[in-house]
Amino acid sequence: MSHELHLQLVAAVLGGEGLARVAQLVSAAVRAPVAILVPRIAVAAAFPATVELSALRRYTHERVEGRATARPQELVAEAPVLAGEDLIGVVALLRGEQPPPAEAQELLQLAAVASLTEVGIEEAKREVEQELRGTLLEELRRPTEQLDARQVVRRAARLGCDVSRGAVALCAAVAGGERSDRAAADELAAALAAAHPGALAQAVDGRLFAIVPPPPDDGGDLAGADLAARTLAAARALSSVLRPRAVVGLSSFCADPAALPRAVQEAELVLDVLRRSGGAVAEDVGQGTYRLLFRVLASHPQELRAFYEETVGPLVRYDERHASELVRTVEAYLAQDCNVNATAAAIGAHRHTVAHRLERVKELTRLDPLRSEDRERLGLGLKALRIIAPERDGR
Repeated sequence: MSHELHLQLVAAVLGGEGLARVAQLVSAAVRAPVAILVPRIAVAAAFPATVELSALRRYTHERVEGRATARPQELVAEAPVLAGEDLIGVVALLRGEQPPPAEAQELLQLAAVASLTEVGIEEAKREVEQELRGTLLEELRRPTEQLDARQVVRRAARLGCDVSRGAVALCAAVAGGERSDRAAADELAAALAAAHPGALAQAVDGRLFAIVPPPPDDGGDLAGADLAARTLAAARALSSVLRPRAVVGLSSFCADPAALPRAVQEAELVLDVLRRSGGAVAEDVGQGTYRLLFRVLASHPQELRAFYEETVGPLVRYDERHASELVRTVEAYLAQDCNVNATAAAIGAHRHTVAHRLERVKELTRLDPLRSEDRERLGLGLKALRIIAPERDGR
């Protein structure tokens, strides 16, 4: 019996039938319920399928963690699933209506060997899939050539991510420190994948990058603004799952799969701004004017840098040379609705000092803070400064 069962178990595993089929075959051989639990690959299979597994899950988890635990009453015998000397799972024989055959322990051990083979196959699949995910996301992040929309859709679909109707890009880093490490980014990827199985997520260079496709729309009629809104809502929901462990940047909705590299770049830029600001502009970044500026930087970076140079660039350089606070004064002046007294109170300076600094701003930029049109340009310039500052700091 054992030789024939061994061949059946091998065929089940290699044929892709999984450990549920292994449990069924062994259950028939021992004439009792059988459960196979392997936390390492998140498998808990049993035959009959109606077997209650909650107590066995807890028991197996404690065993795998190396902690002493009470044996469930329904457990008659077990065989360990071992990877080297490490326990990674259990094949459990449960109490049935008939006594098990004398060779029950030997049959359970055959199931344990089959389970280990299944672990090897699943881990190899995951490794290949992870490599494919990483390759695609790395290409989207740093494209070396123009990507073809059909090719992007096809490659993403192989990984369970449907970007045919567009997507939102996400970039996250563990809160605190300059960059997250690979292990922490992998944890974020696992959390995101659990929350949205259709998303494509991978740790790249110590950060989590993800492509978030539109959620299922039931009727399949969503398009245009409605589709973009639903996708952004799904991406924001994922952001909330990752917080407070991570700082998260999102792109705008990208309808063209071939343009996803710009979306990935946009999400990383948003993340850099949020990290640099310490969250001070979290409510504004990624919306309205900021969103437009991010798009300009992603598609026409020289134009945004030129605008920065024409507005607040001279103020930044002046502050760096003279340890002055022209930029801070302009920021406070605009935030205080152009009230000089309120600005002075906000920055802890005399109102005459504020007036003198605003005059210096006018001299350096040829933009008068007292004129509404010039104030708008200065305000946009400050937003551009926040966006390109990570690039400036990195040089």
